[in-house]
Amino acid sequence: GNNLCELWRISAYDLQKIKGIGRKRAVKISAMFALARRRNESEVISRRKISRSNDAFEIFHSLMGDLPYEEFWILLLNRANRILKKVRISEGGISGTVVDPKKIFQICLAHHATSIILGHNHPSGNTQPSLADEQITKKIKECGVLLDVAVLDHIIVADDRFYSFADEGII
Repeated sequence: GNNLCELWRISAYDLQKIKGIGRKRAVKISAMFALARRRNESEVISRRKISRSNDAFEIFHSLMGDLPYEEFWILLLNRANRILKKVRISEGGISGTVVDPKKIFQICLAHHATSIILGHNHPSGNTQPSLADEQITKKIKECGVLLDVAVLDHIIVADDRFYSFADEGII
């Protein structure tokens, strides 16, 4: 459909269905897109300071914006809101993924993070949080209070749009 963004989402297997693209060429095209995503990710991360929800969205979008399944990531931040590390917490299916707060805070404490930003994607394109999204956000925030690790936001990425729990006053 002359849409480059849609082409990024096509697997090597599906690329082979296009006339003139064999197995080798499909693998090369898929590898090219993977490299482009990594380059884009490194450019976005190079700013490394989070000042607003859109900054976090750009990072999360580069990590999982075009995935056909859900992933849950965290950004570990220092006191100046500079990114210490980005970590994938889980990879799930089309409609959900499992998130364990113990795993999140084990990573936070190991890297001396003073705050975190949560992020996950909705492959459906719907930016609205589910009840499960709201519950896990509340649970992680409460754990953070006990451990003195602030949960600054939870970003839901859906295509080129996002939902910010902080912007909506939920977190």
